Amino acid sequence: MAAIALLAGLLTIVGGTVGLTRLTGHPGDVARPLAKPSPAPHGSFAAPPLARAAQKVPRPVALTIPAIGVHSPLERLGRTPQGGLQVPVSTTVAGWYTGSPRPGEIGSSIIAGHIDSTQGPGVFFRLRLLRPGDRVYVRRSDGTLVVFRVYAERMYPKSGFPTERVYGPTPDAELHLVSCGGVFDQATGSYQSNVVVYAAQISVHRSRHHHHTRQHGHHPRARHS
Repeated sequence: MAAIALLAGLLTIVGGTVGLTRLTGHPGDVARPLAKPSPAPHGSFAAPPLARAAQKVPRPVALTIPAIGVHSPLERLGRTPQGGLQVPVSTTVAGWYTGSPRPGEIGSSIIAGHIDSTQGPGVFFRLRLLRPGDRVYVRRSDGTLVVFRVYAERMYPKSGFPTERVYGPTPDAELHLVSCGGVFDQATGSYQSNVVVYAAQISVHRSRHHHHTRQHGHHPRARHS
């Protein structure tokens, strides 16, 4: 899978629309006289309360997406010397980008995975089949399970990848799943697009039974860089 460029500064992403309010009068309303201007009061404003440090949530260790048959441990992914996103060593295992919030924290938590390899489908081979309403589960190191609901699936050409939209801040806890997709270029040995699935957190709970996943020892070579 091609390394995804990250911007040094990320713009705030706000999902939603700005509401506009129009004031209307009613028959019989009587106009009120304007108040006479008066001197501004003196003195300082009360100091706002100090911001509380965000509590660090446990790191993610496993990913489950029942709708597309994904059950994978999570590797830790960093950045390449060129500044791009590292990709998982194995095409059958997904990875969490450690430069993004942990699943359950406010912001865009990033999990990446390969679409396929020279030996067959990868962990995110069916990522494009996810639809709004599908659930995504992330197990954390303390046994808690974070549940996300898919709300969008998009495919972007790599030449126009929306870095701010995918990696930028969000007002709520979100999970963004990233892989390659689109047309495979035989000449370059890579896909020309990226697939991104957007999901919003809906709950966190502790399961009575921990979900165990096994590590894969065999690492087939991905068909994309």
